[in-house]
Amino acid sequence: MKPWIKKTLAGVFGATIVLGGLTACAGHRHGEMGPEKIAEIRGKVVNRVSSKLDLNDAQKLKLNALADTLQAQRAAFKGKTPDPRAEVQAIVAGATFDRARAQALMEEKTRAVQTASPEVIAAMADFYDSLNPAQQQKVRDMMDRRGRHGGGWMSHG
Repeated sequence: MKPWIKKTLAGVFGATIVLGGLTACAGHRHGEMGPEKIAEIRGKVVNRVSSKLDLNDAQKLKLNALADTLQAQRAAFKGKTPDPRAEVQAIVAGATFDRARAQALMEEKTRAVQTASPEVIAAMADFYDSLNPAQQQKVRDMMDRRGRHGGGWMSHG
């Protein structure tokens, strides 16, 4: 296969993955999750992590602060668009791919992530650093299992 064909196919594949990821992040499969559903899921995750790591009260506060920060970042990433999925679909609605619109959307999402990153990193570091060495090892072990088996500590009961 000629190099330019490989590059073109790689570019199309990469764009598909990026846009698919944006679409997946934009909304829930059966419509947008409301604040109640998000709070319910968040509560379950926080309880599960707290239980698995046997967190003390101070560590639970740091975990909740991390959850708050991640939730704020998710909201910032979503932006003010009432229907983010429609925004992504509009890029491919015409006879040609709307490159300008796709680039603007990508820049908006990148800006949102970059703006919130310092707070997310600080909250993650505060939580992780509050763990004792055994708890930190559990986190590393759970991440390793999740990577090898496609599941893990938060996806399976």
